[in-house]
Amino acid sequence: MPVIFFDIGATLADVHTGPDGSPVLRPLPRVMAVLDALQGVPQGIISNPGPSEDDVRRVAAALHRAFPGRFTDDALVHWGVKDSRGIFDRAVASTGAAAADDCVFVGEDAQERAFAREAGMRTAAHPVFAFAATENRAVLRARVELAAGRDLSELALAMNETEAVVVQTVSERLALAMVTTAGAQALERAGFTVEPRGPVDATDTFPAPDGRPAAEEPLADAPRHGR
Repeated sequence: MPVIFFDIGATLADVHTGPDGSPVLRPLPRVMAVLDALQGVPQGIISNPGPSEDDVRRVAAALHRAFPGRFTDDALVHWGVKDSRGIFDRAVASTGAAAADDCVFVGEDAQERAFAREAGMRTAAHPVFAFAATENRAVLRARVELAAGRDLSELALAMNETEAVVVQTVSERLALAMVTTAGAQALERAGFTVEPRGPVDATDTFPAPDGRPAAEEPLADAPRHGR
């Protein structure tokens, strides 16, 4: 059975500071629906809360407040820096039985995904593609064009029903996206023109997660809190 590990900041949730200074996690759009759909699949965390034990304690508490009843297997929760394959090797070992390529790391940071792949894991750039990664299905960059008379709210609704994520709205007629083949086909059936490009992890051109800047030029990942 596959085991799926998630990053926290900018992948599962936005990280904020509460009135008392404690971290507060706000689940990102579509995340809860993805986690519900993955019930029965073992799920863990690979995230860097900060250097101290107090940081770990505070972020762990915030995680359980934001996602009650989830990520309850402490053996699958790994705190630490993701600047090499080391933490990913430890995550694979913690499953007890799963082979590395049965494990998936979901995180928006391209360099962290590269370290996970060095450890033999499969990767996904967004929670929406976690299940596709367990099946080794590619996620592609794509241009999505809207015909006259269609608006972006219709595109958002269509994407919410399939394996597709908007990376950036370029104009009222054009969006950059990540899609699986199934997602692209669903959008085409809904009346949108989809022009797939290369695999997400084969280039730095784009993507970035929902709501973050993206462009069809090389783009560095922005620093963020709570990785």
